[in-house]
Amino acid sequence: MRILVINPNTTRSMTGKIGKAASLAAGAGTEVMAVNPEDGPPSIEGYFDEVFAIPGIIAEMHRNPGMDAYVIGCFDDTGLDAARCATEAPVIGIGEAAFHMASLISGKFSVVTTLARSVPAIEHNLVKYGLSSRCAKVRASDVPVLDLEKPDSDARHKISDEIARALHEDKAEAIVLGCAGMADLANQLAHQHGVPVLDGVVCAVKLAESLHMLGLRTSKVGSYAAPLAKRFSGFYAPLSPSGHIKDSSAA
Repeated sequence: MRILVINPNTTRSMTGKIGKAASLAAGAGTEVMAVNPEDGPPSIEGYFDEVFAIPGIIAEMHRNPGMDAYVIGCFDDTGLDAARCATEAPVIGIGEAAFHMASLISGKFSVVTTLARSVPAIEHNLVKYGLSSRCAKVRASDVPVLDLEKPDSDARHKISDEIARALHEDKAEAIVLGCAGMADLANQLAHQHGVPVLDGVVCAVKLAESLHMLGLRTSKVGSYAAPLAKRFSGFYAPLSPSGHIKDSSAA
């Protein structure tokens, strides 16, 4: 199968890190391609950045049709619902994937994310997905997203310290890392703290493979129906919906 992993921000080094984690997790016979938009924010830190990242996600899907699955590589699940309208293939958000996986292996999990401004969006998603009762707490490590790309930053230590607090204060039984840019830290932190530490990129890839193996695709009845045909104006004209979805992977 073929999976397109979309990093919604424009930072190519992060795209490379996400793509590497996804490829290492993928099973034999799964091809992973990681991309990011050419236009948009260099990082997604809050609601304002999110809005400007969504058109780039849809544009990358348009450029890469016929994939067997798509993964949205932002923990806020930026543009996830819109992306599901744009294809019949499964579209997996790394936040939703990690929450579900954590709920299968622990009674309570805590999320350790980057900045405090990301906490409300993650809490909102937990309610939306029906998993808020399984999350002990969403914690901010006070690490700007782009610091995760700096080898000399103290980002890993701040995240580790917050995990320690989550285990002690929240009584968390597992930790979900709340940013795709943390994808390379999960195994090391799990070994250090002695509990499962989940990276959403890996979780999303394995869920995408499972859905493909089961022959399950995105329902086009109701919520995720194809967008109605209309002509968009100006900058968004190339993304104008035709009113139907045609995936070569469905042939």
